[in-house]
Amino acid sequence: MRVGLNATCFDDRPSGANQRFRHLYGALIRRNPAISFVLYEPADQRIGTWFADSPNVIVRPTPLPSSGRWARFRAGLGYWRSALAADRLDLFETFTLPLIGAPCRTILTIHDLRPLQADRPLIERLIARPVLADAFARADHIITVSQAMRAELMAFRADTPVSVVYNGVTKPVATPASATLPPGLPPQFMLAVGHLEARKNLELAIDAVAVLRDAGAPRPLVIAGNDAGSLTALRARIARLGLEPLVRIIQHADDATIAALYAACHLVVVPSRYEGFGIAVIEAMAAGRPVVTSDTPVFREVSEGQGAYMPLAGKAAAAAVIERAWSDPIERQRLMAYGAKRVGDFAFDHLADQIAALYAEIMAASPARATAGAWNRS
Repeated sequence: MRVGLNATCFDDRPSGANQRFRHLYGALIRRNPAISFVLYEPADQRIGTWFADSPNVIVRPTPLPSSGRWARFRAGLGYWRSALAADRLDLFETFTLPLIGAPCRTILTIHDLRPLQADRPLIERLIARPVLADAFARADHIITVSQAMRAELMAFRADTPVSVVYNGVTKPVATPASATLPPGLPPQFMLAVGHLEARKNLELAIDAVAVLRDAGAPRPLVIAGNDAGSLTALRARIARLGLEPLVRIIQHADDATIAALYAACHLVVVPSRYEGFGIAVIEAMAAGRPVVTSDTPVFREVSEGQGAYMPLAGKAAAAAVIERAWSDPIERQRLMAYGAKRVGDFAFDHLADQIAALYAEIMAASPARATAGAWNRS
């Protein structure tokens, strides 16, 4: 089998999508030496080096940049038709929109439907809806990252096959020796990891810190993430509440620093309003830390209803859940014991085998829906 992987959207920045591709598809490639993988690499990143030790990978440099939706679209117009025709693939998996029309069976991986959420600009929602509808109509199969997300995709369009392959995590043996914690951290703190954007709902965690401080139980919070539009507002909120001694934002942390923060923290908090999966939840489990999440279907799925959940709104209620996970030894032990058991379900080798089985199932099914006419819309 010859499988094309459109890796043109990936880069070295910390993100769930980049981690998923590097480690999950690395395991897929390593465990399936009989499959030849053609890796389409962005012009500004050397993604092929991630799999340099795998002889069954052929790297194809492309003119597409790893970021910039319109720049990528323009560069792809003159590239994909000839490249995919020349490579004569059996199956093509892509991770970007608009869907690239390939002359073979095509899989689209979708992490979430964020562009359709009510908090997104109207113009983005208006553009995203027909782009997604076209992708669903032409893809032979869709992979998504949770059953909650599958339900959302099926509600959008019910007649496209959708399979779930969870995100994965590697359980660390120890904190990397090269990792150093940022100076000045308190001896105990709770940690939130993720881009600084509205859907992460970090305001709830900040407000909960204020409630606990006012109750005489100061619980420091460290937020590790890069600005995605909310940094100024978060800093203003911290200042308005007088929380500068208790809340710290760390930007541009590398993987080793993030690993060190997970290892050092007292608990992890994930207050997001919307996630396709929520990789910080399983990263906390892998690090042996108790985790508190917002009460959403996807977080209840990932933790099988056995986590600690705080309401999406209501700072006093959120503070109570956090305080129990912080100070109650029985609750802490329960959460950590469950996480240690559950994290095995997110091993990359196990998930890679699911994708390999899905490839075989798709190849054995009816002919691909993609046609030569689809080139005109790629």
